[in-house]
Amino acid sequence: MAENTRTLAFEIGTEEIPAFDLANATKQLETLVPVALDALRIPHGKVRLYSTPRRLISIVEEVAEETEALVLEHKGPSIKIAFDADGNPTKAAEGFARGKGVSVADLERREVDGIEYVYATKSIAARPVADLLPDALGGLIESISWPKSCRWGTQTVLFSRPVRWLLALFGTQVVPVTFANLVAGDTTRGHRFLAPGPHKVASADELIDVVLNAKVVPSEALREEAIRAGVAAAERETGSTAELPAKTLTEVINLTEFPTVLVGSFDEEFLRVPAEIIVDAMLMHQRYFPLYDGAGGLTNRFIVVTNGNPDCASTIIDGNERVVRARLADAKFFYEEDLKQPLEAYVDRLDEVVFQEALGTMKAKTDRVVELADALAGDAGLSKADAADAHRAAYLSKADLVSNAVVEFTSVQGIMGSYYAEASGETAQVARAIADHYRPRFAGDELPESTVGRIVAAADKLDTICGLFAVGQGPTGSSDPFALRRAAIGIVNMLAAGLPVSLDRAISASLDTYSAVEFDREAVQREVADFFVTRTKVMLRDGGKSPDVIDAVLATGVTEPAEIIARVEALQGARDDMADVMDDLATAYARANNLRDASLGDTVDQALMGEAESALAEALEGVQAKADAALAENAYATALRELAALRGPIDRFFEDVLIMDEDEALKTNRLKLLNRFVSVFARVADFGKMAKSGR
Repeated sequence: MAENTRTLAFEIGTEEIPAFDLANATKQLETLVPVALDALRIPHGKVRLYSTPRRLISIVEEVAEETEALVLEHKGPSIKIAFDADGNPTKAAEGFARGKGVSVADLERREVDGIEYVYATKSIAARPVADLLPDALGGLIESISWPKSCRWGTQTVLFSRPVRWLLALFGTQVVPVTFANLVAGDTTRGHRFLAPGPHKVASADELIDVVLNAKVVPSEALREEAIRAGVAAAERETGSTAELPAKTLTEVINLTEFPTVLVGSFDEEFLRVPAEIIVDAMLMHQRYFPLYDGAGGLTNRFIVVTNGNPDCASTIIDGNERVVRARLADAKFFYEEDLKQPLEAYVDRLDEVVFQEALGTMKAKTDRVVELADALAGDAGLSKADAADAHRAAYLSKADLVSNAVVEFTSVQGIMGSYYAEASGETAQVARAIADHYRPRFAGDELPESTVGRIVAAADKLDTICGLFAVGQGPTGSSDPFALRRAAIGIVNMLAAGLPVSLDRAISASLDTYSAVEFDREAVQREVADFFVTRTKVMLRDGGKSPDVIDAVLATGVTEPAEIIARVEALQGARDDMADVMDDLATAYARANNLRDASLGDTVDQALMGEAESALAEALEGVQAKADAALAENAYATALRELAALRGPIDRFFEDVLIMDEDEALKTNRLKLLNRFVSVFARVADFGKMAKSGR
């Protein structure tokens, strides 16, 4: 680090940047700023980033006043190759010199390990950093990637929102960065209403203090701290508890420069509307935080995080309450209108909603889901009453999509259907299954409560997956517009939690419902099954399971996700609990697998066996019976413990027996015994993939 350093401050001032775009840009700058400086060999210290809806600030500590001087040495071809017999440079020497930016005459000769080579030495002088910063910082602006950009005025440049000012200071020196017909100066802007400015900044070290004094909280962390403190005070004041979903909180943090927390209220009559609509109206539409009482019930009070003047709190609260009142009046009207007819009356209107161009309408999807739910209910052995509820819930599951409330408040689909089902006299289980059938919606989300709910949820998700694979719209590496991976993970989680159906049979039953679509039935069945195996494999790896254990189980050809998961967990547990035994068995299996000859079969001649061979054959017969019985009961851990009993007999066999005996009959009989040994293991896992060398 050079002795003479200064702080560098760079601020891009804009119109309000969308909240999530702002968070993403700030993260990008964590990499972009040091990379831009390092590319020019500018020594620097720590990079600190700040952001508000109207600015992106980079503060770089200990930036050297000069770049580092360099002496670059490059080894070239040997003298014999670089010069001919007469001492004239060859094309090899000329090309090397040209590539390194020196003349042939400047090439040096150096001996390395008794051989002479040519070397090119190039000195790069130190340069004033102040001369390099305008282009570096200007390029930094253009390097930020935005989901959507805009042009403004007569400009041809692009940015998330119009850029209104630039500040660039290297110590006290202004860096004349140019962008969009702006030239950076030494002034910043304050809060749009409370202290707009401009505000002069004397040096780079003072920028953040100036911004703070101008009623701007310049970092996400500080604004979150202020909001959480304000929410805690509001909770104490009201005796209620706020809900702060992470996504909405992040958005609110990046919508304000000087956040103030206020409490508003609405008429209690609106509490007769389902709470989910009220919460949707507040969180999704207005970014308000609902307040709940001690029993977890929604209250008629809510939290507003405002960017306005705290002195005008009463006016701000009044304005927000008017907005809420209007939104909730709409919600109440829609809800009451929807209740005027039974939920079943909406089903036929699903023909007005397209599910997917080649797969038809939501009504066609509903019909397929009903048929598939019936098949899954039969496979699961549901009672007649539960099977009827699954059928009914599947039939009504999408009906609320055309209701007034869901058209306006889309996040409550399914939930409103459950309210309307209950009001229409459907059973409690049907209503609950309708509410649950979109679950699990994301990683960590709760599964549907009942088996009926899980049947309907699995049927809905599997119909989407199979249908889109059938029409060639399965996910690619970079695209999954229908969230098929997420749907598959949801099904796998339900199967792992005990949903008693076969996925292979479910896929087949789903494809049966697509009689009107032309596709290669066998190929699609295979593709969908492989898709689920891959999802299961990824889930297991993400959950910390060893890749070799997963591969050992998958090598048996098992495709049922619940079975794969159970076997992997059992095998992983057995190896953790009996590490030496399992490693020795894996090594023995790999050895046996390498020596065996499957073409010989596994019928052995007892008369040709010695003591060690007879002991192994007897142990195999007993273990195979016990392991098969355990597998039939899905008791994989028990099956593995039975296999572990083979450690002693197989160790003794390999120690005492010459497998490749000169006597062909003995050799063949011993290879058949190894075939039997491998076959006993094969149904449980391919232990060869778990040999010590692979761990």
